Amino acid sequence: MKELNQYIDHTALKPTVVPEDILQLCKEAISYNFYAVCVNSCYVFLASNTLKQTPIRVVTTVGFPLGTSSTKAKVSEAKKAIKDGADEIDMVINIGFLKAGLLKSVREEISAVKKAVGRRTLKVIIETCYLSNSEKKIACEIAKKAGADFIKTSTGFGEGGASIQDIELIKSTIGNTTKIKAAGGIKSKQEALAYIEAGADRIGTSNGVKLLHIIKDKQL
Repeated sequence: MKELNQYIDHTALKPTVVPEDILQLCKEAISYNFYAVCVNSCYVFLASNTLKQTPIRVVTTVGFPLGTSSTKAKVSEAKKAIKDGADEIDMVINIGFLKAGLLKSVREEISAVKKAVGRRTLKVIIETCYLSNSEKKIACEIAKKAGADFIKTSTGFGEGGASIQDIELIKSTIGNTTKIKAAGGIKSKQEALAYIEAGADRIGTSNGVKLLHIIKDKQL
């Protein structure tokens, strides 16, 4: 297994985030050698320029956090983010469309965003807290068919976040060809390791430093 820091998307997505918070996020990412930072799309340019001399990737959100913007808006946001320097896109599906059985629309939207980002990584947020187990499976299958590189559990802004049970369900649905990002409410090293053990390939958390400070202290 890789070192824990290399699983972490160090995250700052609250509506109150200011540019100084992004600079601090990037500073921490450099200090702890996180895999990536995850920021809202308005901060991609700042994060990308701050991290351009480092291997740390810039992840941004699209259609976040509700997933209810139009396909055209999501595609436009994704294209602008790539232009600004984003390496990976975390998009939210249209949850209402999924629950209404408008599966073709959901799939076509994911495909459109994937086409817009090209070779860059696309993670599809299915917001598990609003879905039944059967809906979660359907969402995973659609995202996989539409070209998603990752299934992501949650935005962190819904009624619930990641769970071990959801990781296991997603893993059993998508197999090994599509990866998993666990996000939402992960606050300890023990939790993070449990998600990885269950099948998560990436951890999204705003508590990255807290997860790693013991490791950092030992290294010092």
